Formats: sequence, structure tokens, C-alpha cells
Amino acid sequence: MGHISRDATAIEARERAARKVKKAKGLAKAKGGRRKKGEAQSKPLTRLERQQSMSLAEMLADLPRVCDCGTKRNSKGHPEHWVGYKLHLDVADGGIPISCILTAASVNDSQVALPLATLSAQRVDNLYDLMDSAYDAQIIIEHSLALGHVPLIDAHTRRGQEKRAFAPHEAQRFKERTTIERVFGRLKEEFGGRMVRVRGPAKVMTSLMFGIIALTADQLVRLVN
Repeated sequence: MGHISRDATAIEARERAARKVKKAKGLAKAKGGRRKKGEAQSKPLTRLERQQSMSLAEMLADLPRVCDCGTKRNSKGHPEHWVGYKLHLDVADGGIPISCILTAASVNDSQVALPLATLSAQRVDNLYDLMDSAYDAQIIIEHSLALGHVPLIDAHTRRGQEKRAFAPHEAQRFKERTTIERVFGRLKEEFGGRMVRVRGPAKVMTSLMFGIIALTADQLVRLVN
């Protein structure tokens, strides 16, 4: 495969969002109150950092799958809110779905990049990984390179930094990422992705997979003809 386009889309559900578990308050300070001079403050690892030492099965098991509330910016930059799930998808050239993972709506796209890339690498060989700015993280770039791919990721505009620009040939290849937007559109409008009527992550994923299988078959027939 030439390109794998990676992105996620909102899946609205007909069920209530799970209640958020309140985070436990920090542990009481040790006797003496303050840290010793020069003593570093230990920070818990992020999910992306933990995934570096996990197997694929461990990464998948660690991802939340409950129905909850999600927020995602649309193509015009406006935030959209929904209750349900988020479908993460890898799509090859020609609009062929390769791998998909269902998570809670609140899961950030970047947290599914490593398991999704690992899953796709077991199924196809591709040259380029195309992702939007939500995936602009050094760990994701390094993982893509380790798989023998060339990561083309739209730069995230961080405070105090100038946006990184693509080289002309990279910008031309990045245009292929619109493939996944068309696949999401067809999945929702033609193959039931917008009308999920079942409840629970297992049933929701099963319903979506029927649509993905039908969409894949339709795309393959179009390519052959």
C-alpha cells in the first residue's frame, strides 16, 4: 500500500453517558511537607508513554470503551459535542478499511495511534502514514519510523511555536488523506454508521463492523470494475 490515512469519527449512541470517576486526591505530604532541594517531582506516565512498553493486547485492553461525552473540532474549526463512542480507522489507498478500534468518545485520537498502527502493520505493508495535527507527538512519529514508514503529520500549532510546513512533495502526498474523510462519510450515510440503535461497546462495534465489511466489499468491486 502507498498510504495509510488515520483518523477518528464520532459515533452517537442511544444510551446514557457513564458517570465520570472522580480522581483521587493527591497523597498527603510526607513529614516535613516540602520536597528536598534538588529532588525531582515524579509525574505519572501518560497513556501514550505507557504504550511504548506494551504489547498490542495490553494497549487495546487499556483503552476505555464506555459510552461517555466527547468533543471534536469539525472541518471549520468549531467544537462538536456528542454522547457515545469514537471509531478510529486506518484506510488504505482506494478507500479500503484496514483496521478499526472503538473507544469511549472522550479518548484522544493520539492515544489510539500506536495500537492502530501496530494492528495495520500486521495486515499490510505501507509506505506513508498520513495523520492530522491531533497525532503530532514525537512518540507517534518514532513508532511510525520504527515500522519502516514515513510519517506525514500535520503540525500542531503550539504556543510560542511556528507551524511546521510540509515540503512540496510531502504536501502533495498529504492530500491523499481526504480518502478517510470520504470513507467516514460513506459509512455514516450509506452503511448505517449514523443510525446505531444498539447499546454497549460490543454491540455498537458489531453493528459498525457490518457496515465496514459492506463498505469494503463495495470499494473492492469498484476498484476491480
